[in-house]
Amino acid sequence: MGTPSVIAPDAPARMGQAVDPTEMVRFLEQLGAWRARRHTELDEIDRAARAAPGGDALIGDLTLSMTLWQSVATRYDELVRVWDGGRVGEVERLRLSALVWGRLDTGAGPGAASLAVSLPEACRLSDALAAQLRQRLALDPLEVDVAAHLRAVRATLERVRDLVPVEPAGPTRDRAAVRLQSLDGRLADVTQRAQRGADVGGQLGPLDAEAALVERDLIVAAATRRDDERDRVRAQALRAELINRTDEVTRVVDECVARVLAAPTLAVPQVESLGPVPDDALAVDAYLVRLGTVARALAQAERAYRSPLTELDDLRALLDAYHAKAVGTGRSGDPEVAQMHRMALDVVSAIPADLARARAVVAAFQTLLGVPTSSAATSGRTS
Repeated sequence: MGTPSVIAPDAPARMGQAVDPTEMVRFLEQLGAWRARRHTELDEIDRAARAAPGGDALIGDLTLSMTLWQSVATRYDELVRVWDGGRVGEVERLRLSALVWGRLDTGAGPGAASLAVSLPEACRLSDALAAQLRQRLALDPLEVDVAAHLRAVRATLERVRDLVPVEPAGPTRDRAAVRLQSLDGRLADVTQRAQRGADVGGQLGPLDAEAALVERDLIVAAATRRDDERDRVRAQALRAELINRTDEVTRVVDECVARVLAAPTLAVPQVESLGPVPDDALAVDAYLVRLGTVARALAQAERAYRSPLTELDDLRALLDAYHAKAVGTGRSGDPEVAQMHRMALDVVSAIPADLARARAVVAAFQTLLGVPTSSAATSGRTS
């Protein structure tokens, strides 16, 4: 009949705590076995879904299951590489802990956003999805090992019990608590029936699937909250950075307007006009988009106002270089050269400076000294 489902192993250590080598050996062995067996199981589920009427309805969960497996498999390979056959010191053991408990980006299906979950959460989510898919496709063997199945359901409910208090106080936590209480009651009833010798195979499957669904919903909710909080923190940091950037760009604008005649007339966007970072997750997403627009507008304004200043400084540097050449060749005392240098110096030093005229007088001084302009030099090379 079907291949029995596999349950992910317990993970070692905690974030920031170096892993114990003995525990790491156990975890890597069990996770490697989990990876292989879950791959086989997903292949079986995929074949069954393709053959089943209405199997298209399972594509979303099946795609997420396969993506989760790939993410876990990739992280497992990273763990094995860092573990290096046990040749690890304190730094490597901390790195292993970070790989186990750190963020593991995994796609949440077609058109959905990614979930920021840890490796253990990704494994539990994979377990929950596999249980649901197997139940919906009726892949579990008819001769159910009732005791083992009950233990698995009980373990799922214990994990749910740990997740419920993590939910913020409110309707979502209340609903999860009610669902947990209902599942506890159903598990107790099925256990008592099994102890009396009743056939509970038909009740265990739906109970297992619903428990897995509750666990999946809580894991996804926790990951989504972390994503939302991370976006909110990112928005606050980006807002502060753009406010500082606005001050810098404003200084460039003021300098350009003061030093350059006919300076650009681009407006400098004000981040404060967007207001503070909102609390609602969807509003934060929209706020980040607006911050991105402000960042691009600031960059455009800075380029527009900094370019004339840079060119003016470059022209002054070129004029000084040509004058040094005139001194070196003994031509600085030539009245025409001296007069042209004074004129060019007055133009590039004027406040505000006429940039078009500055280009012209520096080019004229360059020509007077017999130094070919860039266009003339290019023409000479091509001829």
